[in-house]
Amino acid sequence: MMPAALALALAAVAFLYASVGHAGASGYIAVLALAGEQPEQIKPLALILNTVVASAGCWNFLGAGHLPWRRLWPVYLLAVPGAFLGGWLNLPGPWFQRLVGLVLLASAWRLGRQSDDPAQLEAPRRLWLVSAGGGLGLLAGLTGTGGGVFLTPLLLLGRWCSTRQAAAVSVLFILLNSIAGLAGLMLARPQALGDVLRPEWAGLLVLVLVAGASGSRLGSRHWPVIWIRRCLAVVLVLAALKLLALVP
Repeated sequence: MMPAALALALAAVAFLYASVGHAGASGYIAVLALAGEQPEQIKPLALILNTVVASAGCWNFLGAGHLPWRRLWPVYLLAVPGAFLGGWLNLPGPWFQRLVGLVLLASAWRLGRQSDDPAQLEAPRRLWLVSAGGGLGLLAGLTGTGGGVFLTPLLLLGRWCSTRQAAAVSVLFILLNSIAGLAGLMLARPQALGDVLRPEWAGLLVLVLVAGASGSRLGSRHWPVIWIRRCLAVVLVLAALKLLALVP
């Protein structure tokens, strides 16, 4: 039987991350590690939870019409190949992850200071979008995340999107990368899903889905932009602490 505290902690992560168009991979990994789960179980379970929450996020943010597909579709072109390559390379040491963590902290500080969307958005060049998608997909694979914690700050600080548009772009980016990561894991370790898809985890998946769907519903339709931006700053700080190895 799964401890209630673990289930509630994972649901809280799902709710918070989903409200800003993310899925919570870094949060799930930290919570599961603190709970003493085995490393070979943490990665597939985190990917499954990420896919479930990102699916609910896509339903809410895309269903609400926030995805600026015509302007930003090139960002997806190289994202999945980049994520595959990053997962295959598995190169970065602690110094790399800590550098990325510092970048996320700086992004959180910048975004936390801005209370609203810019009055006028910039039109990014397609080459920039293709390069950013490939590079951030690679970074997602190298760091074991869905990539949203890197993409959302770029979209907002570059003034390419409004807050809800950035959430919609990121949640689809995360869903594609999570599915790719799950497929790659199944190819490398066919037994990986069998290790985690046990009856006692069924209730957890439902709880996390409900929490993620609730968070993305509030973020996509109801919460003021300033709330979403402050929640995003919190999410970036949590992800940065994970990369800086200040949490497991």
